[in-house]
Amino acid sequence: MSDKIDAVYARQSIDKAESISIESQIERCKHELLGGDFQEYIDKGFSGKNTDRPQFQQLVRDIEAGLIARVVVYKLDRISRSILDFSTMMELFRKHNVEFVSSTEKFDTSTPMGRCMLNICITFAQLERETIQQRVTDAYHSRCLRGFKMGGAAPYGYKTEPYTIGGIRTKRLVPEPAQAYYVRRIFELYADPRYSLRDIAAKLTKEKMRTCRGKTITKTTLNTMLRNPVYVMADREVYEFFESQGTEIVSDEADFIGTNGCYYYKGRNNTEGKHKTLEGNTLVLAPHEGLISSELWLKCRKKLLASASYQPARKAKNSWLAGKIKCGRCGYALMASHANGSRYFRCTIHAANNSCSGCGTIKMRDLEAFVYGEMVKKLEEFMALQIGSQAETDPELTEKKAALASVEAEIENLIDSLTDASPSLIAYANRKIEELDSRKQELKREIGALTLDLVPPERIETISGWLDDWENISFEDKQQALDGIVTRIKAVKEHVVIEWKI
Repeated sequence: MSDKIDAVYARQSIDKAESISIESQIERCKHELLGGDFQEYIDKGFSGKNTDRPQFQQLVRDIEAGLIARVVVYKLDRISRSILDFSTMMELFRKHNVEFVSSTEKFDTSTPMGRCMLNICITFAQLERETIQQRVTDAYHSRCLRGFKMGGAAPYGYKTEPYTIGGIRTKRLVPEPAQAYYVRRIFELYADPRYSLRDIAAKLTKEKMRTCRGKTITKTTLNTMLRNPVYVMADREVYEFFESQGTEIVSDEADFIGTNGCYYYKGRNNTEGKHKTLEGNTLVLAPHEGLISSELWLKCRKKLLASASYQPARKAKNSWLAGKIKCGRCGYALMASHANGSRYFRCTIHAANNSCSGCGTIKMRDLEAFVYGEMVKKLEEFMALQIGSQAETDPELTEKKAALASVEAEIENLIDSLTDASPSLIAYANRKIEELDSRKQELKREIGALTLDLVPPERIETISGWLDDWENISFEDKQQALDGIVTRIKAVKEHVVIEWKI
């Protein structure tokens, strides 16, 4: 606690020059500190409407780094004029045991009355949060029903352009020719009974098709595209299809004339995948042109509804390695599969489109036994190190601590040299000390960040207990033990590479 400092924060808007000056704010705050040392944080020319201010953000970083004991301001609105922002800051103060004082309003969180005021502010902030959330939800729903493009990246096959609906500026989708070609090709191929999703993914991967993010196409991506009515030239048959599935259709039936695509919004009670219906969802006619005829789109959509082969992602239950185990060749996840009464791992990309040669034959139980054995050995090695924290074994952390000690020693030497020094030497030393102090604070923040990444001793002790009782602990505990000390596992038939957190 002794190495913490007090902070004075002052702010003045550039458009309110008649307001109290920065200098006057600081002088007033000094009275609260009774002449003690403090660090200044000054934002001149910044509004209080939000917290996007350089020195304020520096103050936040110093608080998070454990450098600040108390923050003093002239008035509450120097922090922010938004009660939501102010409440967020109060929660930050409370989390890091930082006291807060407003010198003119006698708001002091070290006193019972100050804490009472804090609770009142947080209560009002919660009300504001909930009100804002409801307004956002209502506005989103309203704009959806009017056919507005609701943000996010354009779906594959389209790009966006500015557009106006009812005098309000928004965006609409326009075809991107190279991608639109592949969209049409996907629907044409899937409509052919000879092609499965896997066949199409492998075929398009060979043709060098890539997603908007530059990745190879997969069965999951194809499934999502084929279900999306954004591509259909919606006519009355499309209208009747969604109506028969229980979808709420906002646009008039007469507007479905076979030209425009649709926006589709999933409701909270969507049941697709369980009962094969679209009940509880919403369909809105969009202002952009569709790419796929209604006949072709419906043929593909009904084929998907009839298919039992596609299943959405489920919680891992086959192996506690799930989520950590990756293909040693392409880096994508390995998934569980069954063959001849045994369970194996196989590469998801190899299964999706053959763009990876695969990981070879890896038996699940053999790999689990190997990884468990390596975890036991690694933990034994870690705990057998000489007494000392994990931090001391981190070369980067050791280097940062050495640099901090050097900077602190240099500051002390400069302070000692000021005895009987000339004014010019004092001025030089003060400037140099300021530079060194900035470096000192930076090193402290870096050390704090490195320390946060370490596995705490109590966590190691828990994991050790799990490993000792491995056959009796739950599936979830095995996953937690793995996650506690392993970052990633890359495997092929010939070798396994484990990346450790310790």
